[in-house]
Amino acid sequence: MNKEPLASKIRPKNIKDFVGQEHLVGENKPILTAIKNKHLFSFILWGPPGSGKTTLAKIYADSLKAEIYELSAVSAGKADIRKILASETYNNQSKVLFLDEIHRFNKVQQDFLLPFVERGEITLIGATTENPSFEIISPLLSRCRVFVLNELSEKEMSQIIKRTNFKINKTANDWLVAMANGDARQAITMLENTYNLYNKITLDNLKNTLQSKFLRYDKKGEEHYNIISAFIKSMRASQPDAALYYLARMIDAGEDPKFIARRMVIFASEDIGLVQPTALVVANSVFRAVEIIGLPECELNLAHGVVYLSNCKKDRQTHDAYRKVMEDVRNYGNLPIPMKLRNPETKLMKEIGYGQDYKKYTKDDFLPDKLKEKKYLK
Repeated sequence: MNKEPLASKIRPKNIKDFVGQEHLVGENKPILTAIKNKHLFSFILWGPPGSGKTTLAKIYADSLKAEIYELSAVSAGKADIRKILASETYNNQSKVLFLDEIHRFNKVQQDFLLPFVERGEITLIGATTENPSFEIISPLLSRCRVFVLNELSEKEMSQIIKRTNFKINKTANDWLVAMANGDARQAITMLENTYNLYNKITLDNLKNTLQSKFLRYDKKGEEHYNIISAFIKSMRASQPDAALYYLARMIDAGEDPKFIARRMVIFASEDIGLVQPTALVVANSVFRAVEIIGLPECELNLAHGVVYLSNCKKDRQTHDAYRKVMEDVRNYGNLPIPMKLRNPETKLMKEIGYGQDYKKYTKDDFLPDKLKEKKYLK
């Protein structure tokens, strides 16, 4: 029995059947142009899950009659690359290495791969959901072009769903498109699983079948904003148990850990500020750990930071003061800088009073005249 997933079975084999990413495969766009000109080069495809990275890599390599070797950086190592380099190809074909999740290759592994790419012994196509500038070593990145893939639009998702040949009404189709969040592979898998269970695709059957985490949490929907709101408010109220709970909810639902870490950095300045300056240091360290380590290991880094921020004293004085200052800047416009604070760079400037009466250490008011004696910080 053929157990090949439907997403693999209906994968487009040529560029004209590829859906989406018109900025890459449209007329006179880089990948289509490279295929037409039979130009083989290394590149990295950076985009969200299910946006067509693997499909595009396969079409590109096949169109140029190259031998493509597929590896996942999660499980592959130096031995796998050596095996590819040692293998023989039919009629001396060029070798293309498609390395999925290339961001999971560590620095040592990337260093090992580099000279083979440099010498042209292998053409590298990497696929990643992470920013290559953070995850790929500079020498390797400099030898690859980076192409950004966009999340598939609702129209493009519907086109792909139609190709499955399942009968599905508009209501069920629209729900599926919304829940899949631009991930074509997830949408196809949802359809396949539902049909295998019920032999019919309906909205109720989809909902009953698909209890997976990405369906419980629409990153563009209300629940996304409800949970992040509950998360922030729990830290603000110094309730680490609640904050950890909402953190776990987000992680389990597939939220981007960098989004969570960014919110923590903002929280450290907005809600804690100078009353405990180390909060910003900890939040930044958590963000960096998330960037370097990634899931699942970075979950503990996030939890560590959440408990710390929750237990910090809270003070919004800097935040509130800055908001008031910004309000005055917008209300009063570009007020003249006091003459004593201006830098007298020329003789004329000195003569007209620039820098006059300036003292380094003084309690004199340095605000513009219209804002004299204003107190923003309490």
